[in-house]
Amino acid sequence: MLIDTHCHLDAFEFDADRIAMIERARRAGVGCMVLPAVDRDGFGRVRALCDGQADLRFALGIHPLFVPAARADDVDRLAMELDAHDVVAVGEIGLDFFVSDIDPELQEWYFVAQLKLARERGLPVLLHVRRSQDRILKHLRAVFGRNGPGGIAHAFNGSRQQADEFIKLGFALGFGGAVTWQRALNLRRLVTELPLESIVLETDAPDIPPEFAAGERNEPANLPRIAQVIAGIRGIATDELIAATGANARRVLPRLASAYIE
Repeated sequence: MLIDTHCHLDAFEFDADRIAMIERARRAGVGCMVLPAVDRDGFGRVRALCDGQADLRFALGIHPLFVPAARADDVDRLAMELDAHDVVAVGEIGLDFFVSDIDPELQEWYFVAQLKLARERGLPVLLHVRRSQDRILKHLRAVFGRNGPGGIAHAFNGSRQQADEFIKLGFALGFGGAVTWQRALNLRRLVTELPLESIVLETDAPDIPPEFAAGERNEPANLPRIAQVIAGIRGIATDELIAATGANARRVLPRLASAYIE
């Protein structure tokens, strides 16, 4: 199954045509889409979008870029939401050291607090990893140990050595539109060299458009063509890549097992 493991379908960019956009993805062959929340206000939005839709699943978390606006009790609210709903993961959570005006210590406090919620519930995590791979690995080892619930390192763009460390901790690595750009030499090398069982597909819609949709709003309907490009880079059939990455997504996000199956 073709699974978009990371798409923000509740984003305001989709307000004008959200239902049509989701239908386009379905017609294109996307069998399941995972919607991670980024803040407390988003918890209800992603739940509502997924309600009654077997092929739409959600994760709940507080994104590092949103921690400055987070309230004191947001982690407690997240814990309540995780216990009350059938989430596939805690996410999107992580660290972003590319943006310089967000206190790293504040980011790390929220990140560790949310890792502990995931550990206590045996839930995987959807990680935002931007210029923070080593620091995130340190916290994963400290909170999860070597036998944690794992998850997905979304939009991965680290080194091969860092990739191997995430894989050892039970994580798959998310690849999407960025790898389709001809100049993305490191990503293309990674997606070629990494074991196929460590790769999952994503769009991060509406962000990170592929090269063939440069300057446009990204959306899950682009995922089949992204898969085709990645398969070509690896030198395998697109159907093989789709089958493998779909199985990988279900392995690292076990609650996807109840998602719509073609």
